[in-house]
Amino acid sequence: MGVSLTPAAALAQSPAARMIYCCDVGGQPVCGDILPEACYGRAYREVSPSGTVRRVVPAPLTPEEIAARDAEVNERRVEAALQLKQQRMDEALLETYRSLPQLDARRDREIGALDRAIQVLRQREGELIERQRVLIEEAAQAGEGNVSPVLEENIHSLDGEIVAQRGVIAAKMRERAAVLDRFDEDRQRYIRLTTPAAQPGRR
Repeated sequence: MGVSLTPAAALAQSPAARMIYCCDVGGQPVCGDILPEACYGRAYREVSPSGTVRRVVPAPLTPEEIAARDAEVNERRVEAALQLKQQRMDEALLETYRSLPQLDARRDREIGALDRAIQVLRQREGELIERQRVLIEEAAQAGEGNVSPVLEENIHSLDGEIVAQRGVIAAKMRERAAVLDRFDEDRQRYIRLTTPAAQPGRR
């Protein structure tokens, strides 16, 4: 076990030593020909026999510092992954559309297809409502207590079909809104990417 000494004493007692290890404890240097126990867990210096500081070894990180470092590393890794993903998305966008009118045409085609699908769904909804209206009139003409169980069942069954059909229409409308949002975002990004400021070196 090394003895804790002052720098001068350590050098005087170990003239042939290859290195002296010193740290500061309570504002005072503590040295030895091997790392003194008082220096464990602290920053220390490796000093040559001539008194030159060859290397400074920082103190080990505390658990809190390790956690903070790991969190920062993870944050940088996530940020780098997001940047790479965005770069690939930008490249794919520029490869997919050679011009802004081409992007707009693609948007119009997709929205047109959705509008036609919604029109068919609404037509089907109207047919169900009309069929139910006819059955309700038929039940009204039969009078209270004279409506057949089959007729009542058909009316109630159409209630469920109409609700389901409206649910399909609502879903298709949400899809249409999402497509518009996506193309709006792509359009803005395309404009940003194709402006001279977004392309270093382009004249």
